[in-house]
Amino acid sequence: MSAVSFISRDITERKKAEEALRNFEIARKKELHHRIKNNLQVISSLLDLQADLFKGRKTITDSEVLKAFKESINRVLSIALIHEELYKGKNIDLLNFSQYIRELANNLLLTYSLKADVSLNIDMEENIFLDMDTAIPLGMIINELVSNSFKYAFPDRDKGEIRIKLRREEKGKCKINSCKYADFVLIVLDDGIGIPENLDIGDLDSLGFQLVTSLVDQLDGEFELKRNNGTEFTMRFSVKNDA
Repeated sequence: MSAVSFISRDITERKKAEEALRNFEIARKKELHHRIKNNLQVISSLLDLQADLFKGRKTITDSEVLKAFKESINRVLSIALIHEELYKGKNIDLLNFSQYIRELANNLLLTYSLKADVSLNIDMEENIFLDMDTAIPLGMIINELVSNSFKYAFPDRDKGEIRIKLRREEKGKCKINSCKYADFVLIVLDDGIGIPENLDIGDLDSLGFQLVTSLVDQLDGEFELKRNNGTEFTMRFSVKNDA
C-alpha cells in the first residue's frame, strides 16, 4: 500500500513539474513576442520620423533619399545586433553591453568609409550587463552620436579620433538595504571641428539629435554637451540593480 502511495505522489510531483515547465515556456514565448512587437514599433516610429523630413517638399534628390535609407538601416541594425548578442549569452534577459558596443563600433567603422584616417577607441569596463529596456535606447544613442561624428566632425581632415567611454560611477558605500541603483556615465567624444558655440543642441533640426534627446529622457538621464577641441557628449543615468 505504501509503495502505491509513493508512486502516486511521484506521478503527482512529475505532473506538477511538467505543468510548471509548460507555464514557464508559455511565459517566455509571450515575453519574446512582446519584445519583437516593441522593437517593430520602434522601427516603425523611426521610419515615420525619417519620412517626416521629406513632407511638403516638392523636390527631393536621389542622394538625400539614399542617405535617409542608409541612416534608417544603421538604426535598425543597431537594434538587431542587440538581439544577436543577447542570444549568444546564457542569460536571455541581460545583454553583455560591453561586447555589444565593440560589435557596434566595428559595424560603424565598416559603414562609414572615410578618406580621413579616423580611429574609433573604446574605453569601458568588461561585462557590463544591461536589460533590454536600457540596452536598446542606450545602444541607439551611441549609434547616433558616433555616426554623427563620422559624418560631420572631420571635413578636410587627414586624421581624427572618436572615443566611447562607459563606466559605473562610484558614489561611496551603499547605505542600509544595499544599492538599489547603479549609476553610469557615458561619454562619446571626438577631436573634430566641433559644434559652433552659438548653436543650441535643442534647436538643431536633426533627426539624430531629436532621437538622442528623446532617448535620454526615456532613460531618465541627463546629458551635457562640451565643445572643447571637438565635441564631447556626457550622459549620466541609473539602472536598477537585480534583487
